[in-house]
Amino acid sequence: MGQFTLVEMWHSMGLLAKTVFLTLIALSVWSLAVGVERFLYYKKVQKQSRLFLKTIEKYLSQGKLQEAIELAKNKKFKDSHIAQVLYAGLQELTSQDDMGASYDEKIEAAKRAIERATAQGTQRLKRGMTVLATVGATAPFIGLFGTVFGIINAFQGMAVTGSGGIGAVAAGIAEALVTTGTGIGVALPAVWFFNFYIARIGIFGDEMANASSELIDYFVKNYKKGE
Repeated sequence: MGQFTLVEMWHSMGLLAKTVFLTLIALSVWSLAVGVERFLYYKKVQKQSRLFLKTIEKYLSQGKLQEAIELAKNKKFKDSHIAQVLYAGLQELTSQDDMGASYDEKIEAAKRAIERATAQGTQRLKRGMTVLATVGATAPFIGLFGTVFGIINAFQGMAVTGSGGIGAVAAGIAEALVTTGTGIGVALPAVWFFNFYIARIGIFGDEMANASSELIDYFVKNYKKGE
């Protein structure tokens, strides 16, 4: 029974199987590190955005655009996706105002700035998703690759010794299947992280779209009155 312990199986593995196993462990560490980093980042994004919204609503309701801009570019809101989007719109509007642009030019310029900021914010939120998707999709196949060659080696050993029956290849097959099991174990957390975070990114995207729409409505209502 000793040959079926993990230590014994590790020692009996060939170079290819060990390489596959260590590759899977490296992928696991990488995907878990990305998953934890993204969890902490999204938590910070949500916390900063909630605090930011509470304050900027007061400034906008009072028409204090400069104070709103200063708030949006404050370092304590540097990770807020909503702060980044609103800062771009507010900054562009005031810049157009200083240049004496027309009403339509101001609104269109602000819209373009908001769209650019939204795209950039979405890219920041999606950072690391490629890693999770790649690990989740490829880890089982990497494990299967090691298993196939492990089983081939087991049957080759049986052919060389001339012994038959399942007992002759049981140990070799068990060792080979370790890589498949490891591949599945590596893929599952990566897939869970990916699906959960894609849903979160969708929510953040909706929040940016809502904030952008409300800001444009604010511009339209207040600047039209000034004409």
